Amino acid sequence: MAQLVVRNLDDELVRQLKRRAAEHGRSAEEEHRQILRSALRSDGLAERLLAIPSVGTDEDFARQSDLPRDLEL
Repeated sequence: MAQLVVRNLDDELVRQLKRRAAEHGRSAEEEHRQILRSALRSDGLAERLLAIPSVGTDEDFARQSDLPRDLEL
């Protein structure tokens, strides 16, 4: 299995990682792995958004400007 060394991390970032790991009951190394898995998993938000089918043109979703509205303040 491959190893990854991350150098020159800000001390506060490392503290946050260790704090988060402790909250989840795991080592900082395992927390790091979980963060990477979560960020890089194939079912991420970007992939889900790209999978949405095209359902119309921009004009189909344009606001109607011919409907005047009275506004009282």
